[in-house]
Amino acid sequence: MLETTAVPSDRYGEAAPPLDPPSDAARSQAVTLDGVRRPVADELGAFREYLREAMRSDVGLLDKVTRYVLRQKGKRIRPLLVLLSAKSCGRVRETSYRAAALVEILHTATLVHDDVVDEADERRGVFSVNALWKNKISVLMGDFLLSQGLLLSLDHGDYEVLHALSDAIRRMSEGELLQIEKSRLLDIEEETYFQIISDKTASLIGACTRAGASSATSDEADIAAMHTAGEKLGLAFQIRDDLFDFDPQRAGKPLGLDVQEKKMTLPLIHALGKADRPRRERILGLVGQDEKSRADLRRVAAFAREHGSLAYARERMHELADEARQIFAEFPPTQARDALLDLTQFVVQRER
Repeated sequence: MLETTAVPSDRYGEAAPPLDPPSDAARSQAVTLDGVRRPVADELGAFREYLREAMRSDVGLLDKVTRYVLRQKGKRIRPLLVLLSAKSCGRVRETSYRAAALVEILHTATLVHDDVVDEADERRGVFSVNALWKNKISVLMGDFLLSQGLLLSLDHGDYEVLHALSDAIRRMSEGELLQIEKSRLLDIEEETYFQIISDKTASLIGACTRAGASSATSDEADIAAMHTAGEKLGLAFQIRDDLFDFDPQRAGKPLGLDVQEKKMTLPLIHALGKADRPRRERILGLVGQDEKSRADLRRVAAFAREHGSLAYARERMHELADEARQIFAEFPPTQARDALLDLTQFVVQRER
């Protein structure tokens, strides 16, 4: 946290420091996810129990697969965002827990289906569902989770939350299809790239902050502001992922995986825009190959570095994170609000 003088918040009844303007020094401070979780530690404990009950099934096989999925905890940033947004706008209510559970259930369903589409044998370093139970059960498991999540909201009349998450799922599908279309043609400009990642990644992050806010307040301005901040944070999150593709030192993602899959990410798009035509065509020829050697991947990474494209992508990432931070800063000073500020730092500093 930034060291400032504490002031009371009469709006939500929780004291917290006022915000200093963003600075390079603030960016350099290490932020841990445990620290970000602290203001909603009790609520996260209650959420885990709520999620377990929400995913329970009377069908033995489904329940077995569900228990396996629940053991793969991950960072669970999305439900964390729901709870922090709710607490920043008022307090965590029963609706907030349902919103957090819906987010995690829908996100898990999309991951299960993604692993089938990608024929992935691993997820977060362990066997994927389709690796253990094959595609048919995996698809049905994803369908079960989707319907279970929708019923969770419908049964309680959480229509605002359901609308936000359903719209995000629609946008995620459109973003994936647009990316597939553009990857086949290797034809993408920066504007189209941002449209893709806005739909693919930022839509769900924005839905998390919107759902959390709407579960705690009816103030449309606050709900809209949380939504906008979440979308900007999601864009920064995706650019950080893009940068991993060009950094052989980071953990959790093989070098050049996006290039291997012919995905046009921000560093590559920027470098192609800076290069002369012969060099651009050579690099596009490499990217378009179905099979690429490690030397090919290193050549593409070097191409991006030579044109200052990694630095450019980092700059855009920090700009978007700072824009999200400024919006979060407009909310009354609370520990939950400050955790959202810290989360913007964590997103751009994370190593995997």
